Amino acid sequence: MSRKIRILIVDDNQMMRFGLSGSLAAMPDVTVVGEAANGEEALALVEEQRPDIVTMDYKMPGDNGLTVTEKILARYPDTRVILLSAFDSEEDIWNAVQVGVKGYLTKTAGNVNELLAAVKAVADGERYFPEIIANRLKERQKVSGLSAREVEVLKLLAAGKSNQEIADTLGIALETTKSHLLNLRSKLGAADRTQAVVLAYEKGILHLNE
Repeated sequence: MSRKIRILIVDDNQMMRFGLSGSLAAMPDVTVVGEAANGEEALALVEEQRPDIVTMDYKMPGDNGLTVTEKILARYPDTRVILLSAFDSEEDIWNAVQVGVKGYLTKTAGNVNELLAAVKAVADGERYFPEIIANRLKERQKVSGLSAREVEVLKLLAAGKSNQEIADTLGIALETTKSHLLNLRSKLGAADRTQAVVLAYEKGILHLNE
């Protein structure tokens, strides 16, 4: 008899943990070894239980799911993390992949079969991203070459600054600012500066609370 897949559930919502636990426990080759409501509990349980897979909530009090994932993988690199999130912007997905998650599912999907498919795939050493997530990841990869300076220009552009004001704020020449704007439009596939800002928000490169 093969060893069961050991799973730790991390989510600050008790009802979500209850639902996930019930769904996963119904799988004959899975055992839920623990539940955590925050990052601190998650780290302690990973050390104690050494799960094969962690289902990780993205947004929690204290450290968010990405920070907790980084800490787990730094200590236990063989652990595989599936991120469950209410957020599905290109930037959120991109950031999750960058820290090493093996799967990304949206909580709004509400598809238990998809969760089970993700667990099986990740347990087999594969990555699992539903089609809509995979497509958004591909779109974000197209603009992965955005430099830190270009992001700064984007933020000032979103704040309504003129080319000259951007140049003055960043301490760069006006022609350099114009060059950055041309590069941004090209990388984002934007027809003009307004669309560049709109696309940056849609892709999650910029956030409204910044």
